[in-house]
Amino acid sequence: MPIIINLDVMLAKRKMRSNELAARIGITEQNLSVLKNGRAKAVKLATLESICKHLDCQPGDILEYVAESTDTE
Repeated sequence: MPIIINLDVMLAKRKMRSNELAARIGITEQNLSVLKNGRAKAVKLATLESICKHLDCQPGDILEYVAESTDTE
C-alpha cells in the first residue's frame, strides 16, 4: 500500500506509549495497533484529528504517500 503510517515515529518523538494514546483518543489499543501497523483500510478524520491534537503534530507527520514502483525488471 502506498500510504505509510508513521505513528510509531511520532509516539517515540513524544515519548508516549500506544496504550496511553489509545486511552486519550478514546479507541481500543487493538484498533490503534491496526492503524499503527498499516492494516487499516480507512481512518476517520475525527480520529486523525484527535491523534494530531494529542501528539501535537500535523496529519502529514503521520501519513506519508510513497509511490509504488513500476519497474518490471
